[in-house]
Amino acid sequence: QVPLVESGGGSVQAGGSLKLSCTSSKIALAAYISGWYRQAPGKERELVATIATMGATNYADSAKGRFTISRDDDKNTLFLQMTGVEPEDTAVYFCAAGSYDKVEHWGQGTQVTVLS
Repeated sequence: QVPLVESGGGSVQAGGSLKLSCTSSKIALAAYISGWYRQAPGKERELVATIATMGATNYADSAKGRFTISRDDDKNTLFLQMTGVEPEDTAVYFCAAGSYDKVEHWGQGTQVTVLS
């Protein structure tokens, strides 16, 4: 059983919005640096955004100004609000949790397809 479960993926028109969610019944997301990665076909997995235990956020340049990462500790849920999506955002998005130098837990991924 994977420790992290993503939801909210799907197909969206370019310029539209999509909100991804990630929850866990095994770990407390607030105890980790948690974040979102993505992997497009034929490309390596890349970091999209992270949120630290105290709430500090960090974004890849491609995500700055368009994506927002947040966490609801009461619901043990991580979010990625995606706005102004572009075809280049098409990828499988993975939820992750770990420390500064190591991802310890991965989700199974959710597909996001941006239609041009």
